[in-house]
Amino acid sequence: MAVKKNRLGLIVAGLLLGVLIAAMDNTIVSTAMGTIVGELGGLDQFVWVTSAYMVAEMAGMPIFGKLSDMYGRKRFFVFGIIMFLLGSALCGTAHSITELSIYRAIQGIGGGALVPIAFTIVFDIFPVESRGKMAGMFGAVFGVSSLFGPLLGAYITDYLEWRWIFYINLPLGIAAFLLVVLFYHESHEHSKQKIDIWGAATLVGSVVSLMFALELGGSKYAWDSPVIIGLFAAFAVLMIVFLAVEAKVAEPIVSYDMFRKRLFAFSSAAALFYGAAFITAAVYIPIFVQGVMGGNATNSGLILLPMTLSSVVASQVGGMLSTKMSFRSVMILSAVIFGGGMLLLGTITPETTRTMLSIYMLVAGFGMGFSFSVLGMSAIQGVDARQRGSANSTISFLRSLGMTVGITIFGIIQRNDFHDRLSSTLGASAQNMPATMDPQQMLSPERRALIPAPVMEKISSALSVSVDHAFLWAVIPAALALVSVSLMGGSRLQMSQMGPGARKDGAHH
Repeated sequence: MAVKKNRLGLIVAGLLLGVLIAAMDNTIVSTAMGTIVGELGGLDQFVWVTSAYMVAEMAGMPIFGKLSDMYGRKRFFVFGIIMFLLGSALCGTAHSITELSIYRAIQGIGGGALVPIAFTIVFDIFPVESRGKMAGMFGAVFGVSSLFGPLLGAYITDYLEWRWIFYINLPLGIAAFLLVVLFYHESHEHSKQKIDIWGAATLVGSVVSLMFALELGGSKYAWDSPVIIGLFAAFAVLMIVFLAVEAKVAEPIVSYDMFRKRLFAFSSAAALFYGAAFITAAVYIPIFVQGVMGGNATNSGLILLPMTLSSVVASQVGGMLSTKMSFRSVMILSAVIFGGGMLLLGTITPETTRTMLSIYMLVAGFGMGFSFSVLGMSAIQGVDARQRGSANSTISFLRSLGMTVGITIFGIIQRNDFHDRLSSTLGASAQNMPATMDPQQMLSPERRALIPAPVMEKISSALSVSVDHAFLWAVIPAALALVSVSLMGGSRLQMSQMGPGARKDGAHH
């Protein structure tokens, strides 16, 4: 028994490390982009560094989730670790933005396998009564990594070198690789089925088209340019073809049967809307601190600490409450608190103290934290063990899609509002500022020192109001998340699966 417990502990440690390196990467890299571009050049191409990773990760999630159902979790999780480590090592050696973008795509392929399969393995190896606690732990890791990422990235960039942002993944990933290879043993058989090639091709094509349209629109190309319109059209056509293919094939990548389950359908919708709202807070609070309050990059990362801690606590609380209450009851509480937190963030001004901002972040982070653990459990409730990989990958994909679409839409709102206010307050001098100017770069301490105080005050005021408006617009997906969780039904964690049937539920020796 002691050996078994030790093995399970090592498995969990390996999975946590795998999830950590996959979840932290993009947020860390974003904080170092200014330094990276300064050394490698390619200012007009740096968007590909982020896009390459996100496209590869999002396109891979549903595919690897389905493949893990068909051929086993371990081989694809190990493959994901290897690809992520290979990409990390290569990124650290990049000598141009083009090279870095290609290596980031390799990283993204690994991330696309790691993120959904890690959660699925937890539900395979642990009995039902332990899943709430383990889901809370995994949710806490995701919450911490996504919010501490910018702080760690800023620290490494300031005190080491940007290449260590990638090299730091290597020891963590190697430890995860060894633990999983040595101690994770799958016990149930997987039936080899025909791979849905057409579904995979059209899904990847549609995701790639959408991601590039969102990343390039409004920056490299105008939103009404033929390139962007063509990308959106390609996304729509390929998505329609994908949906048609999935309705006909015997083993679809995304099964419509799962969406016929009320709990899965509305858990997935909630994940989409939570992602869209939460990413706005994670991105724009540091910009507000740095641009309005005058902090540096490291301070803007530290200011996220209250949100980090409250989301970690809430993830654990949500996992435990799910063993005693219905998923809907837990998530309604979450959505109400989260919506209230976003409303509070929409009231911040240059006069807002850091104490009050921290309180607002505590509220928003606590509301969001529940979703990290509970939605993963509710999504696979009642789903056959051989569909869990697909179910987890689908909800991970939708959360990432919500974050991508959300930051694009609310970024457009914030940017347009900011420049409109600058134009009205600064007049002709505002016309000299580039239309796609990043407030975080413009309002760095070095740049602030060069701007006259009266002008700086007007810029800070315009930035403050524009960020407020972004938060208030983000209340819409928060409200839609509340509607979604209200429709989840009264399902509870099926503790009845414990006992003799628990081993059948997919546990591993």
